[in-house]
Amino acid sequence: MTSATTTATAAPPSEPSVPPAMLLRELVFGAACAGAVRAAASLRLPDALEEEPAGPEELAGRLGVEPGPLRRLLRALSCYEVFAEDADGRYRHTPLSRLLRSDEPGSLRDIALWCTEPWTWQSWSRLDDAVRTGRSVFGDAFGKEFFQYLHDDAPESAALFNRAMTQSSRQSAQDLAGFLDLAGVSSVADIGGGQGQVLAELMERHPGLRGTLLDLPKVVEHADARLLPGGPLADRARLVPGDCRVEVPVRADLYLVKNILEWDDDSTRRTLRNLRAAAAPGARVVIVENLVDDSLSMRFTTAMDLLLLLNVGGAKHTLGSLTALIAESGLHLDAIDPVNPYLHAFSCTVP
Repeated sequence: MTSATTTATAAPPSEPSVPPAMLLRELVFGAACAGAVRAAASLRLPDALEEEPAGPEELAGRLGVEPGPLRRLLRALSCYEVFAEDADGRYRHTPLSRLLRSDEPGSLRDIALWCTEPWTWQSWSRLDDAVRTGRSVFGDAFGKEFFQYLHDDAPESAALFNRAMTQSSRQSAQDLAGFLDLAGVSSVADIGGGQGQVLAELMERHPGLRGTLLDLPKVVEHADARLLPGGPLADRARLVPGDCRVEVPVRADLYLVKNILEWDDDSTRRTLRNLRAAAAPGARVVIVENLVDDSLSMRFTTAMDLLLLLNVGGAKHTLGSLTALIAESGLHLDAIDPVNPYLHAFSCTVP
């Protein structure tokens, strides 16, 4: 691991040859781009296009849609390099369109659909209210808090959310498992670890490793099948229902805390305080978060930050804000390292 100083990375500058008025027009029509990606994913257009290029009429026949509007959708998407148009008017795959296929390794189809669900459009339209008040506007718009609304009124969206989070966790689990150095570590606790995909990936790679998953009762009930009774890792796994903001009743050599310190600073303080109280001196704590000021993809991380504000009143951390909260907790920060273009690991030791 490297020493813990990083430099903020700004978004790439815009092409100087494009007039500012044109750039602004493109920005305010950004919903059209998101809507086009959603339409492609929803129609399974990328699945319909095979290895050989195909024209709109042929694709329309495969999908059972009108060829004229499909041609217009393909034309719009190709402007953003989602599909590419050949000289003969046929379309072929690009790296972006392949990621919208349902059978592509690392597919982002469910994530693309989740981020453009019908309720998102209404939420984004109220961002100015969220900025004025500094709190979530979801309850005002829908009459219920975010997760309660999903549970009660939008079960299909809730199921999509679970699939999207599973999809995202699967990729980050592989990245984290390759990143973490587990020399001398015999036990890992995944705190607020969701279904435990990261934990399962680590345990598969390290046959002697014991693992504990701590999360809310309903989450732990639906843990990764590899960790559940009868699963191949069950004899080395412990599933603990609980809330890390209340207590961390787990002893481990290494504690993993990934993307859960983004609700509010008070919750973060309580979680880190509970971790320090539970851990033995010398135990390691690895905090993994998206950052809004030190990322190779700040357009993505800052967008997630605003969506958190809209939905639950939360926030992504800056490098400085998370470092300060770690110092306040009494943990010793050893290093900060990128895990992938979106995630940073803050490696700490319990004094």
